[in-house]
Amino acid sequence: MSRIKLTAASSLTALSLALAGCMGGGEIPSASAPITQSEAQTGAQAHPQLLAEFGGAMTGSQAQYVEQVGKNIAVQSGLGNARESFTVSMLNSPVNNAFAIPGGYIYTTRQLVALMNNEAELAGVLGHEVGHVAARHSQRRQAKAQQNTLLGAAGAILSGILLGNSGLGQQVGETLLQGSQLLTLRFSRGQELEADELGIRYLNQAGYDPRAMGTVLQSLALQNALDARVQGRDNAQIPEWASTHPDPASRVQTALSKANATGSSGGVTNRDTFLTRIDGLVYGDDPAQGVVEGRQFIHPELRLAFTAPQGFYMVNGTRAVTIQGQSGQPQFSLAPYSNNLDSYVTSVFSGLSQQQQIRPQSIQKTTVNGLPAAYGTARVQSGSGQVDVTVFAYEFANDRAYHFLAITPAGQSGTFNQMFGSMRRIDSQTAAGVIPRVIDVVTVRSGDTVNSLASRMAYSDNQVERFRVLNGLTSNEGLTAGQKVKVVVRGN
Repeated sequence: MSRIKLTAASSLTALSLALAGCMGGGEIPSASAPITQSEAQTGAQAHPQLLAEFGGAMTGSQAQYVEQVGKNIAVQSGLGNARESFTVSMLNSPVNNAFAIPGGYIYTTRQLVALMNNEAELAGVLGHEVGHVAARHSQRRQAKAQQNTLLGAAGAILSGILLGNSGLGQQVGETLLQGSQLLTLRFSRGQELEADELGIRYLNQAGYDPRAMGTVLQSLALQNALDARVQGRDNAQIPEWASTHPDPASRVQTALSKANATGSSGGVTNRDTFLTRIDGLVYGDDPAQGVVEGRQFIHPELRLAFTAPQGFYMVNGTRAVTIQGQSGQPQFSLAPYSNNLDSYVTSVFSGLSQQQQIRPQSIQKTTVNGLPAAYGTARVQSGSGQVDVTVFAYEFANDRAYHFLAITPAGQSGTFNQMFGSMRRIDSQTAAGVIPRVIDVVTVRSGDTVNSLASRMAYSDNQVERFRVLNGLTSNEGLTAGQKVKVVVRGN
């Protein structure tokens, strides 16, 4: 979560934007019309909003490399003036995601780049996004959403998961579905497969190994499964809205079959070049946005920390931290503050819906670890029954406050009392101890094994599994001397 101030309604959209990406029918076009002035204008207007939602565009040699590969693969689309028309951005986000919007704007997060193992995979992901632009998928999804009054990802979080599919959930969803979100609605399965096929075509035309689309999807599927195990979700299906790349596992074999159908005898991967270029890339949370360590969230710049309840896991977004579990969902964020906690709590409630006035029964004052705090709960009738909406706010300075917004089944708002009580300031020494993780590319030496290199991974759990997934290694695949591999270590 960054230092950016936002409204209560905006705080609820942060995760939905991050999770509405596509990488996660009809005839395949061989060439497309140039990007129109209208499309370029649409993308240019949304581009700054999306950069803000995802931590901003990265700069430097690594970002330049991603841009170069993206523009080169865009040329294969047949779109007129593609190299100049496309804008390729690597985003400072710890979420595995890639997406595209009209006007030739394509994006990949640094986290997804870190999961890749060669340049062909990078070109495949970016080619997939170019395919969405070439096939005008966003425009088709927008038209369908407007015709059918779809609520979009933000509405699904509240209406589908917590509030039911009518009443308050619909009102909140309709309020939040605006601006850049219309451009990042989840694509249909048919559109995803079409973009996969276009990406494979572009890979083949550019001389890359077309199987790279299948291998990067396989890595993504394995990473999703590992994340589920690490977060204790082995027996729970990931909600569709929480999957940044919907159903990658089922697309692997399709992508590999399509690649084999090209008749290509191979093609380049540029593995060593790719690994050398991404060496030192930040991996996981950027301390400037706060970090999740187990059940603890620490923000060294904002000088705060809190602990999630047992059985819950956290997703750190650029503007909000979402805590997820079976008995409710809180989000930690901030809103404009004018030195009055009562007004702050009231404003968060007011921002939930423009059509329905939501007010707490009362606002209580308290102190949490020396921090002035205020909270209130409102019981709301939703489509699937009653729910409790709680806002718990903390004052950190005369002009700075933060809050949890939690939604639980009626009568269960106490689920998060321990977390509310864990909010605390941290001192400069604790803040200085928050060091980012980075990718360290090493060359395998004689005698190195998966276990010995995995022991260098900057994690206290699942080191071998993390190492294998990061390097695209199967469960029984070994290493060869001279091979380059990635290890996640603590940076400086």
